[in-house]
Amino acid sequence: MSIPRSLTNGARHGLATVLRPILGLLLALFAALPLQADTLASFLPDLDPALFAEGADGFGPIRNDVPVAPVLRGGETIAWAFLTSDFVGTTGYSGKPIHVVAAIDDDAVLTGVELVAHSEPIVLIGIPNARMVELTEGYAGLDLKAEAATGGGAHDLDIISGATVTIMVIDDSLVRAGLKVARALGLGGLAQNVAQGPKREIDLARTDIADWATLSGDGSIRRLTLDVGQINAAFEASGDDRAAKRPEKGAPDDTYIDMHAALVSVPSIGRSLLGDEEYRNLTGWLGEGEQALLLLGRGKYSFKGSGYVRGGLFDRIQLIQGDTAVRWTDKQHKRLRQVAAPDAPSFTELDIFKIPADIGFDPTAPFRVQLLAQRAVGAVEKTFLTFDLGYKLPESYLLPVAAAAPPLVDDPADEAAAKAALWQRIWRDRVVEIAALGVMLMVLTGVFFFQFQATANARLFYWFRMGFLTVTLVFIGWYANAQLSVVNLLALAGSLRTGFTWDAFLMDPLVFIQWFAIAAALLFWGRGAYCGWLCPFGALQEITNQIARALKVPQWELPWGLHERLWPIKYMIFLGLFGTSLVSMTMAEQLAEVEPFKTAIILKFVRDWPFVVFALLLIVAGLFVERFYCRYLCPLGGALAIPARIRMFDWLKRYKECGSPCQTCANECPVQAIHPTGEINPNECVNCLHCQVLYQSEAKCPVVIRQLKRRAAVGKVTPDRLRKAQPQTATGGTKP
Repeated sequence: MSIPRSLTNGARHGLATVLRPILGLLLALFAALPLQADTLASFLPDLDPALFAEGADGFGPIRNDVPVAPVLRGGETIAWAFLTSDFVGTTGYSGKPIHVVAAIDDDAVLTGVELVAHSEPIVLIGIPNARMVELTEGYAGLDLKAEAATGGGAHDLDIISGATVTIMVIDDSLVRAGLKVARALGLGGLAQNVAQGPKREIDLARTDIADWATLSGDGSIRRLTLDVGQINAAFEASGDDRAAKRPEKGAPDDTYIDMHAALVSVPSIGRSLLGDEEYRNLTGWLGEGEQALLLLGRGKYSFKGSGYVRGGLFDRIQLIQGDTAVRWTDKQHKRLRQVAAPDAPSFTELDIFKIPADIGFDPTAPFRVQLLAQRAVGAVEKTFLTFDLGYKLPESYLLPVAAAAPPLVDDPADEAAAKAALWQRIWRDRVVEIAALGVMLMVLTGVFFFQFQATANARLFYWFRMGFLTVTLVFIGWYANAQLSVVNLLALAGSLRTGFTWDAFLMDPLVFIQWFAIAAALLFWGRGAYCGWLCPFGALQEITNQIARALKVPQWELPWGLHERLWPIKYMIFLGLFGTSLVSMTMAEQLAEVEPFKTAIILKFVRDWPFVVFALLLIVAGLFVERFYCRYLCPLGGALAIPARIRMFDWLKRYKECGSPCQTCANECPVQAIHPTGEINPNECVNCLHCQVLYQSEAKCPVVIRQLKRRAAVGKVTPDRLRKAQPQTATGGTKP
């Protein structure tokens, strides 16, 4: 908090002594406040069932396994109501959840959607809550089957200017929560996509021996058989005349291939087909989580071929399960001498293939072995057909496992990935704006680091500053709606209490980048790097004041004593808002309307008349007292000034004569941040660098003029240059 320098040290100490216990009490009250949980049960009593399904007349009890409630019509369930925040993270721009209740029918279509609670500062920036409710209700009719098929991209996103982040959070949470409910309840045929883990596991205790006939009969061994007539007919049906003209030789009923498959990593099947010794060798060969498949073949066609000898890859066969496909290499292969079952037929190919553990193969689920049949149609050209040998492990080898309950919310990894995908999508959509802001920040950083050179030419620097402020107002403010607010800081404080995450702050890339830049700038230059250059409302005040000066509008300068005592108002406003936010964030956001940013910048004065009048009054005051709002009322400026005290450098150059006797800089400082004694108050300085222009001015700085006279006396300065070094009106429209 800024304390006027006119106060005595004892008064300052006393004021600090009083403030400490007050702030401590506020923090204690803040920590003691209970957190009220918003649940589906808390919202349903206030909702009309007819809003969620046509003709609905009531809600049933919430299920114990999945937090959904049946939507009833005449006692019959016609849909299921759910709260999005019960299933997915719905943290919005405010850092708090956005609660939406929706209903979904048996066909996985949303039948009704209602925005029931949020802490977003949308209403505070002039967007009617009815507009938000209307947009949210528009999701009724959304087909979640199509969303599942397209990864959430089957619908168009309707964006409200000024509420982009909030709308994208609502959209994302409705789609993801709706899909979780549909899959948990098996609606619209989406149940098979639920990642609940295997419902069976292999019975490792079963080790009984069975003969070939038994294993073939119960499905432990599966078979694919093609004769010469079938393969020739298949190539003829392929439409490739070249393949049809080169049929396989032999009688139609000759065996082309007779291929058998068995999952020999299952103990009972493995011992029966391999024998005990070979099975022990197999278990030693397999690592943890790996499986083994035995393939047996005979006939004219080899499922192995000879390509693996040259390239190490078995290119005629592959294992397919769902979206996973495995092609084996020679390192995953071993030959079998013979089948241990005494009644087994003879085979020319006996091979065991290892199935790696890291591919996600589930031995309890169906899979298929795909055979690639090839036929030469030229000197080096071949054509191909595929045939599938389907395999499903018999239930007798499996033990039942209790199905995992559908997760109420995504696990932390999935939720973090979903949130990351959302903010990354937002950043990708605004890459041009991000690049433009990056250029502005680099230019501004260069000006600050080389401020002596940048301010050498007063007129050039004046127009550079006016141009930069115009870009700030038009681009950052009116175009990108990236005006920072004290509400951002209050939301940060709230998130630190409830569990800080970066996601809410990453939702608006331009705001996030600015806050990141401010954090760095506070260490180097103080709050002025933002307040004096990047704040759109500050830019609006300064530009309009310069126009007023050009129109000869009189400028008022408050007496120093009054001016100094008005400084603390903005700090008091900030502390009041912060204390209120500890009790009620909603009330603090409403009181934060002391900021005219939303009216003048975000909504461009298209708002209810009281807000417009308030903003215009502040701008009019700024026509007579430059940056009137920044000086005395801005809680954001006050908040930034507090940590700015830790800055590491004093960049602004001063002469020992500054303040005594020279008052040029103090008289011309646009915000009266320079004390009559010459010191620059870093809490109030907006880093406009006008004092640095004066520091080098040959027309206004007495120290520079005196130096020129001394150099002229020894002939180092021309008379013309000396004549120019006389007091003049300020260059470029600055204060006279």
